[in-house]
Amino acid sequence: MDKIGVLVAGACGRMGREVVKAVVAQDDLQLVGAVDQVGAGEDIGQVCGLGELGIAVETDLAAALRSSAAAVMVDFTTPLTVMDNIKAALAAGVSAVVGTTGLTAENLEEIEDLAVRTGKGVIVAPNFALGAVLMMRFAQQAAKYFPDVEIIELHHDRKIDAPSGTALKTAELIAAGRTSEPASKPAPLEKINSVRGGDYLGTKIHSVRLPGLIAHQEVIFGGQGQTLTIRHDSLDRTSFMPGVILAVRKAPSVQGLIYGLDTLID
Repeated sequence: MDKIGVLVAGACGRMGREVVKAVVAQDDLQLVGAVDQVGAGEDIGQVCGLGELGIAVETDLAAALRSSAAAVMVDFTTPLTVMDNIKAALAAGVSAVVGTTGLTAENLEEIEDLAVRTGKGVIVAPNFALGAVLMMRFAQQAAKYFPDVEIIELHHDRKIDAPSGTALKTAELIAAGRTSEPASKPAPLEKINSVRGGDYLGTKIHSVRLPGLIAHQEVIFGGQGQTLTIRHDSLDRTSFMPGVILAVRKAPSVQGLIYGLDTLID
């Protein structure tokens, strides 16, 4: 069986290094490229503590895509560069698995159009932890019975976008799962601006950014005389790797855009 060639964009970052290690550990995948704006020329295996792999970190993504014979690009970079990276991958005939958050609805529409036109697949996941995917699914189910809900998402202090993609996707699923509207409430008298969080599709979202955190989310439903809390915690970045590997294996057979891992684990 031919191995799937994988190029990692953002390979020297915390998530990128975990992706490199996860790809190297799979018998059916082959790491063929590593791109980052730091560590240029270094062996990515040495960067990741794996020993020499014979793959130097490159800074020019387009050139690396052309020379590496990659079938899939995995992107864990920043919201500032991810769209250009996806466009470069599709232009090179390479499918993409994207874990970088901060993409807008307009971005997703553009990605889908480009993917369809090129006949390639792009899998964008707000969260690759399978437990987080289940949390979102359970929240959608609960919304049928508990329309009143708020989300608290907590991430490390270097995450630059807020709210998280996971929180936004959760709110979208909650809106789709509701069969009745939340109870009407008086407008809050906020002594501090936005202290009640931001409203998205009828759900309040609160974002916390602190050192020591990785990725955490609580979905708190309120009903008559009771509350229901659904919480997921990623305590280590390895928690995302089974989902990333699943998406990498699926990407070559996908055409168009898949948003979220939920359709891949049915």
